[in-house]
Amino acid sequence: MEYTHLGRTGLEVSRLCLGTMTFGREIGEAESHRLMDRFAEAGGTFVDTADAYGEGRSEEIVGSWLKGRPRQDVVIASKVRFGPGRNRRGLSRKHLLDAVDGSLRRLGTDHLDLYQLHMWDYGTPLEETLRALDSIVRAGKVRYVGVSNFSGAQVQRTVDLCRTAGWEPLASLQPLYNLLDREAEWELLPVCREEGVGVLPYSPLRGGWLTGKYRRGAPPSGTGSRVAATNRAGEPVWTEAWGNYDNDRTWDVVETLVAVADEIGRTPAQTALTWLLHRPGVTAPIVGARSVRQLDDNLGAVDVTLDPAQRDRLDRVSDKPRPYPYQLLADLRDA
Repeated sequence: MEYTHLGRTGLEVSRLCLGTMTFGREIGEAESHRLMDRFAEAGGTFVDTADAYGEGRSEEIVGSWLKGRPRQDVVIASKVRFGPGRNRRGLSRKHLLDAVDGSLRRLGTDHLDLYQLHMWDYGTPLEETLRALDSIVRAGKVRYVGVSNFSGAQVQRTVDLCRTAGWEPLASLQPLYNLLDREAEWELLPVCREEGVGVLPYSPLRGGWLTGKYRRGAPPSGTGSRVAATNRAGEPVWTEAWGNYDNDRTWDVVETLVAVADEIGRTPAQTALTWLLHRPGVTAPIVGARSVRQLDDNLGAVDVTLDPAQRDRLDRVSDKPRPYPYQLLADLRDA
């Protein structure tokens, strides 16, 4: 396992982060503990959860695993935003102060290493949210703060407000980013590189699309995967639903990925993760798993090497036309 700093902070994290969205929802406590044991054995130190995962059950499972372990050896990240009703959701001061105490209680710890806003809240002034986050840090309940599912303009505004007001600076962004979803490169990643914000891509295998198990013209059946579970009409465009990705570009990416993986004697999942690990600005992709076998496959990505020609093939096949002004700016960059 390799390690790096989270953005411009002094916090060291493993180059892979273990995501726990499956904990308490798709797998039980015993299997979840086996995954965390295996991750730690491989040198993993970075674990990401959220109060919305399993309505808090994921945090409870991570907390039960933490008992008896040196707290300083594990970097625990959680998120806040979603909830069941008024004042139990959003990014108001009231909800943030209540939510952080709930997360600490479920995790059985006195602090979070990274506390992330799970998504932008259009109903709360950003100043209220950031002032509340700063007070939580000053109270010793949180060490660093981050965001997820923000636009580039929203990230930049957050960075600027924190700098101007002297509040705790933004340490990280958690965006959707993988070989099939490269829109983060248009604005989010440049902002993060410029401002020293760490990048923690989620869904690096896009719910199984980048594992090589799906084939053109063969929709999945049953409920054995996230793609199969979302194989229904009307799925939101941000999900990994079959209808959202069953197109020529996806299959060109998948088929090229499988071909490159065969050339280097690795799995498609390892190859896709390796490509992402070495993208400019990426700190630690968040890998999820439902079994130790899946986790072991993901962990194998840390020592995979792609030569420049193979990396270029993946870059080119996964690139897509950009909307204005991004394509114009790219085309005329050196004009």
